Amino acid sequence: MDKNIVRNHGKEARKNLTQDERMHFSAVISGKIFESEEFKEATNVMIYKAMKSEVCLDGLEGEGKQIAYPYCINKTDMVALIPSAEDAWAPGAFGILEPQPDKSHELSPDEIDLVICPCTAFDENGNRMGMGAGYYDRFLEKCVNAKIIAVAFDCQKVDAVPSEPHDVRMQKVYTEKKIYKF
Repeated sequence: MDKNIVRNHGKEARKNLTQDERMHFSAVISGKIFESEEFKEATNVMIYKAMKSEVCLDGLEGEGKQIAYPYCINKTDMVALIPSAEDAWAPGAFGILEPQPDKSHELSPDEIDLVICPCTAFDENGNRMGMGAGYYDRFLEKCVNAKIIAVAFDCQKVDAVPSEPHDVRMQKVYTEKKIYKF
């Protein structure tokens, strides 16, 4: 199946949820992660700021963990930044809220215990599809000590996500209905 078809299907599926459904499902997903062993055992966690219709993980902030967020440094790479102040945020690449480097400190990928990835679609084999730029796949290769999971709404599950050798498979995908383990 064509990547763009799969990506558009996943984006449309989550967009078709109501705002109330997205917020409720996001809270359910965050609650499952909060209770998970990988979150409880983690000290350094990388999450993201949701844009548009993505799963919102704001419920995981301030839970005694050091929380890092992606920051795009160029057209191919990102780093993990820990914001040091409330005013450390500004729209970055693609309009996504990102911590600003001058008000944050960088967390080395090998120090991250858990990475929670957004996705547009996923399948039962642990394949995840992002927005198509490959930022996460390149970054995840460096996260040698981290557990790698994704979050999505169950409606974003597809039969098969087209994958290539450089695509990083997830260890789990958390949805409002189920935790898919691979």
